[in-house]
Amino acid sequence: MERRTFLQASALSTGLVATGAPLASAASPLRVQILLYEGVEELDSIAPFDVLSIAATMGGAIRTTLVSTNKPTMVTASRGLRIEVPRGWSPQDADVLIVPGGMRHDQPGSGMHRLLADKAFIRRLADVEAIMVGVCTGVMALSAAGFTRGRPATTHSDTKAALAAQGAKVVNARVVDDGDLVTCGGITSGLDAAVWLVERFLGAQFANQVETVLEYERRGTVWRNS
Repeated sequence: MERRTFLQASALSTGLVATGAPLASAASPLRVQILLYEGVEELDSIAPFDVLSIAATMGGAIRTTLVSTNKPTMVTASRGLRIEVPRGWSPQDADVLIVPGGMRHDQPGSGMHRLLADKAFIRRLADVEAIMVGVCTGVMALSAAGFTRGRPATTHSDTKAALAAQGAKVVNARVVDDGDLVTCGGITSGLDAAVWLVERFLGAQFANQVETVLEYERRGTVWRNS
């Protein structure tokens, strides 16, 4: 709890982020889990994994793990890609939990529709105290667990009305950072959210170096509640 409280409180310090001072270190790396499930959208999940893994190979103090909702398994993503998931979900071992989307939340048979129907999972999700990151329609899972109610958030453009109807204060931005809740728009926005996490915890200069390796430039400005 002390470690998590430090990360959350420190990340909200505008001065530290502005100067590029890293908040994670080799002695206390940022522990990120990316939640995979049947029907997850490929790029929603793999893009953040790739960004954060590249940051780690460049010396960034980040440990990223793919996890399932239950136990080690193989999942089939929305376009048919088979992904091996080496670990079950262990919220106590994560500082950050990334929940990717899985197509439309209201489309019967979609990955996200099935995930939302898993009420036991949603109850477990509601108890998580890590920093929550929602990518695309993954934000709807965070909404179902009560994380977005009354708070600034964003999601895929097709889903913003539904998110607002569930009580979120929808912001028209590609990435929205409200401290312990980070949300982003559709599909490719996961790249921006992941690079933002690198900047937030490892500094702007290092994030720019990661962008150079990726040959990717973020779009727009991160909306921050400061």
